[in-house]
Amino acid sequence: MRAVVLNGPNDFAPTDLPKPAIGENEMLMEMKKAAVCGTDMRILTGAKTKGVRYPSVIGHEMCGVISEVGKNVAGFQAGDKVSIANVIPCGSCPACLEGRENACMNRKAIGYEFNGGFEEYVLIPEIAIKSGNVIKLPEHVSFTAGALIEPLACCIRGLKNAGTGFNDTVLIVGAGPIGLMHMQLSRIAGAKQVIVSEPNGMRRQAAVELGADKVVDPVSEDLEQIVKDATNDMGADVIVMAIGVPSLVNSTLKLCKKGGTVNLFAGFAGTGECSIEVNTIHYNEINVNGSTAYKRADYLEAADMVIGGKINLDKIATHTFKIDEFQEAYELCRSGKGLKVMIEP
Repeated sequence: MRAVVLNGPNDFAPTDLPKPAIGENEMLMEMKKAAVCGTDMRILTGAKTKGVRYPSVIGHEMCGVISEVGKNVAGFQAGDKVSIANVIPCGSCPACLEGRENACMNRKAIGYEFNGGFEEYVLIPEIAIKSGNVIKLPEHVSFTAGALIEPLACCIRGLKNAGTGFNDTVLIVGAGPIGLMHMQLSRIAGAKQVIVSEPNGMRRQAAVELGADKVVDPVSEDLEQIVKDATNDMGADVIVMAIGVPSLVNSTLKLCKKGGTVNLFAGFAGTGECSIEVNTIHYNEINVNGSTAYKRADYLEAADMVIGGKINLDKIATHTFKIDEFQEAYELCRSGKGLKVMIEP
């Protein structure tokens, strides 16, 4: 089978690998669509190395069809369309026992400890099956939407941490795939208006088409004044930073309403260090929080939304490449000219 094998930072290529042989308690999924995530890009470039194996196959946003089922596995059969919640918490560490399985101290993940989605056939380990991480999907759900349930689940976790609710004014900083998901989720949560800040014209247009109330080019327009005008000088109730640029944090905090929340959703570049005028937080009583991964409950909620047609994920995918065209997919991701880039066999 063909797979994109990662041998080290900036060292990856499509390669022939043996088709995985499953055990009695495992399954094999024929990959139909896998999405390239910003985290995947940091792994490929070497910006992220923690928990990364060499050589390995990465890719954690995936959807496919079960092709083989171990004899001890119940509830699945060949031909089932499935998506996979790739994060597998241990269930017993302090974080898990406190209800924060998304921040599990001993979590394992498909695409890290186990080979991931950038290959024709993905072995689904016993631990993922027993943990309920394999989700059946009906035929009307596209393979693209099925693969994007995973990042949607992450966004649902961020939405809950941000506390977005009815009648809020929400500012989304960044209209990449994650920002566009956050924008749609904010509207579903009952936001009064959703403002999107994005310098890329193509991404601004996507935000308009997916329902943003105001779309701002922060390079040529005065974002601060636009937020003030939209909120009677109060500031946004909730701000989601969906782009990992540390230098933008301080100016973004100043756009938040007193008592509002800023969710630092994105993984930030480099060390993530930046200068912050802490009195902005102190005197305005701004709540600043982060968000990592998702709980399995978030994943199930994301799947339900996709199955019920409550959110448009297919629109966020703009390009599809074959496994053997992975270098082209990688270059397109680096260029920022697309949104979600999909890989197929």
